Amino acid sequence: MEIEKGGSLVDMVVSRDFGCSHYKRKCKIRAPCCGEVFDCRHCHNEAKNSFEVSQFARHEIPRHQVTKVICSLCDKEQDVQQNCTNCNVSMGNYFCSKCKFFDDDVSKNTYHCDGCGICRVGGAENFFHCDQCGCCYSKMLKDSHRCIERAMHHNCPICYEYLFDSLKDVSVLQCGHTIHLGCLQEMKLHFQFACPVCSRSICDMTSVWEKLDQEVAATPMPDIYQNKMVWILCNDCGVKSNVHFHIVAHKCQSCNSYNTKQTIGVPCL
Repeated sequence: MEIEKGGSLVDMVVSRDFGCSHYKRKCKIRAPCCGEVFDCRHCHNEAKNSFEVSQFARHEIPRHQVTKVICSLCDKEQDVQQNCTNCNVSMGNYFCSKCKFFDDDVSKNTYHCDGCGICRVGGAENFFHCDQCGCCYSKMLKDSHRCIERAMHHNCPICYEYLFDSLKDVSVLQCGHTIHLGCLQEMKLHFQFACPVCSRSICDMTSVWEKLDQEVAATPMPDIYQNKMVWILCNDCGVKSNVHFHIVAHKCQSCNSYNTKQTIGVPCL
């Protein structure tokens, strides 16, 4: 099949919406694991990890092992390459031979990171790869982020989706742990302001602590508890303190945080 300028096939390429909900491109892949054809690796993983599939048959595609693609215009199956060997159409305006990845949407500014071993979006000029964390971060975090080994090589602590190659935006908390941005926003809507992994505050809570100061001052304890002392551990700075027991909250004597938990000393009548 040949494509000539001004011909109907050119018009078809322009007008047809190729690809899937994940990527727009003019090819499909043959999965090396099961031999089936899918629009992309995400389509494969969604189909092969669904509840309709036996748990013993569920699997994910080894993306770097893909060797065959099928042109969406002429259905020619061939080795992985950017242009179809039969009709010469570009199967993806962006093409990465290392990841075997195609995408027609160049507005994403996709780039390949050798450190991560995968393609990422956002433009290489806007990101840096942290060798200790094992992932790419915005350059705005280069001198301020807290390093955690393999920081994104785990599931989101809220939705349990694997973060490292997730299509969703990922946020880096002050403590260095990572979470989907959408999940973080959902936490805030439910007034949850502590990291689900280490319990440190996820943002500046100074104004909240000041309101708690006022609440504690406005809530005097009965005489029986006036001299009751308890030990607390601060989730923010890690310091242990011996403080007066209060029903509202206990304030860290080191950093003034109320993000604390009682460890020793249970009030009793």
